[in-house]
Amino acid sequence: MSAVPADASDQPKSYGSAPGRWSGYMRELFASRRPPPLGSVDPDKIEAAAREKLKDSPGTFGFVFGIAGAGETYRNNRNAFAKWQIVPRMLRDVTHRSIETTLFGVNLPAPLLLAPIGCQAILHQDGEIATARAAGGLDIPIVLSGAASRSLEAVAKANGSGQRWFQLYWPVNDNLTLSILHRAKQNGFSALVVTVDTMAIGWRPYDIDSAFLPFVHSVGIQVALSDPAFMKSQGLDVDPSDDVTEFPYDPARFDELYAKGDEKTKRAVQLSAAWGQQAVNGVFRTWEHVKFLRKNWEGPLVIKGIVSVEDAEDAIDNGVDGIVVSNHGGRQVDGSISTLLALERITASPKVKAAQASGKFAVLFDSGIRSGADIFRAIALGAQAVLRECLSSYIDSVSRVPAPASTRVHLRTLPRYFPSLTDALRILSAVGRTYAYALAVGGQTGVEAHIKSILADFELTLGLAGYRSIAEIQGKAGEVMIKVD
Repeated sequence: MSAVPADASDQPKSYGSAPGRWSGYMRELFASRRPPPLGSVDPDKIEAAAREKLKDSPGTFGFVFGIAGAGETYRNNRNAFAKWQIVPRMLRDVTHRSIETTLFGVNLPAPLLLAPIGCQAILHQDGEIATARAAGGLDIPIVLSGAASRSLEAVAKANGSGQRWFQLYWPVNDNLTLSILHRAKQNGFSALVVTVDTMAIGWRPYDIDSAFLPFVHSVGIQVALSDPAFMKSQGLDVDPSDDVTEFPYDPARFDELYAKGDEKTKRAVQLSAAWGQQAVNGVFRTWEHVKFLRKNWEGPLVIKGIVSVEDAEDAIDNGVDGIVVSNHGGRQVDGSISTLLALERITASPKVKAAQASGKFAVLFDSGIRSGADIFRAIALGAQAVLRECLSSYIDSVSRVPAPASTRVHLRTLPRYFPSLTDALRILSAVGRTYAYALAVGGQTGVEAHIKSILADFELTLGLAGYRSIAEIQGKAGEVMIKVD
């Protein structure tokens, strides 16, 4: 496991040097005289490498890459960054810099969290275990998806003493919700993230065209399969073998086994349908429902998917501890406001500003980030941290109708029972999806390299722009940037 980059401020200087906890990674790469672990630090090249790695499973790549409609929101997210230009200041002593920050009273080495990415087992054989180890080794918080392909317990063990949050796919049954929240708390997940922009699923051509749905084979519902309350509701006990999924994921093979009446595959489809009736079931929640979570979760409660000033202010009124300004990475409403513009509007609210200043409310950001300069812009516009996201998916339509009486349902016949089964729910898509691509290309090593790269980029950008700390730029867009048409 890679160690946290050491502070290079006292090391001998050489060409390309840049003191700093993360900046030293660039010197490390130069000194190796070899290509980076992912072959490149260029997001476009990492994406190309992932496409090549997953060439025998095009559905998997499309699962990560897919966006809503014609992709207008996805483009809006990226284009919004170009409208804010950094104005570097010169002849300042910024030799020694720090990008440490504090969030919910916890010191963090950087303003970065790994966002929920579901179903990671289709990208790499170690799935969420690789990501948890990478994040834990670098002391970067991870947000585990409710659509994870590993259990809460397994991910917590892999993450060790690392900082971890849990993102809930909200079951209809309150007892199931309480069971999952209890497990999360018992396993050291300190904050709860609830995504609210996916009560129903956006129109996603890539997903619809490929009909690539790992969840129907119980890949990506391991949080449920490892939950005693859910399994008891199905008349079953938790089976540890459910926490190990086959890699590579081959949907055609599962279809074939199902058609042959394979009992294990039939059981997987049945359990997937049952869980689909509980989580992401098309029921639109309200602030009244949020009160239930607030009452039953003692740690920080964060609502993800906020782009409206009014909704941000409502979050404060309802006792929420923070929000993630997000439009689901362009995967939900095509033609939506860009997240950067939404962030600018939300942090201009006097009510939000006062809540942030009091330390009682945090504004986080995702969707569109690809570089250190993008992190700089988001923080200057008032974000306190960014989520490095990518995909996180789950079926929503299986919950809209009763499960079939018989489990002898071939995948091709599922639409008869679940009319909208081609809808796949993804959560979080910031930073150009390169975190998911890094996992696919290099597993734990790839995720570590990706984290180090973007934080080195940010720390260097901060210094080259003339600043030593996040505090010198946070919420000061008018001083450190200019907006252009």
